[in-house]
Amino acid sequence: MTDDYNSALSKHVLKMMMVSDDCLVEHKIDDDSGEDDGGGEEINIPPPPPEFASKAPTPAPKAPTPPTAPTMPPPTHTLTRDPYGINKHLKVEVIKVLVEPATSRGTDQVWRYSVAGFEKARIWTYRCLTLLFAVPFALLCGIFLAIFACLHVWFVVPFIQLSNTFLPCLQSLCVCAVDVFISPFCTCFALCCSQMVLLLSNKDRYQRRDIETMRM
Repeated sequence: MTDDYNSALSKHVLKMMMVSDDCLVEHKIDDDSGEDDGGGEEINIPPPPPEFASKAPTPAPKAPTPPTAPTMPPPTHTLTRDPYGINKHLKVEVIKVLVEPATSRGTDQVWRYSVAGFEKARIWTYRCLTLLFAVPFALLCGIFLAIFACLHVWFVVPFIQLSNTFLPCLQSLCVCAVDVFISPFCTCFALCCSQMVLLLSNKDRYQRRDIETMRM
């Protein structure tokens, strides 16, 4: 009984795996069909059999999404007006100017109002002075910097470069003039002086010593 059951099960599996001849489609393979430029006949591919076709509906093609532009971060204004720390020495605090030792202390209200007055006077005086002089001083600094840059670009640097170009020529001329005019004269004078001899005797030495002692 077990053998009959196994044989029946194997036949049923084979029957399910087999495909009927109606589902097979004959198609002629042409190697030159891929090289044609659209001149050949259109090949009609039949739809798959219903038992192999999917029952799910074919999803519609999605529209291409346009590329999104990269979002730029909003511009941030830096609050640091002295990023290189040029004026660090101007950071004056109250405790660096007004201090009270432990033996001489006023009331807390006097100290509080003094500190507040110092800060307010410093801040508002600076603001008033900048309101009056900041723009003119900034204009003057810009003008002086522009004048200095113009002189440096159009006068100082070209003069240095031209000097470096012409100085070797002047150096060679000076060397030639020294070799032609000054060196022979100095050589002759040195030879003349080399022949001079100075001799001192003991008598002259004693007489000079006596004269010096008499002066003393």
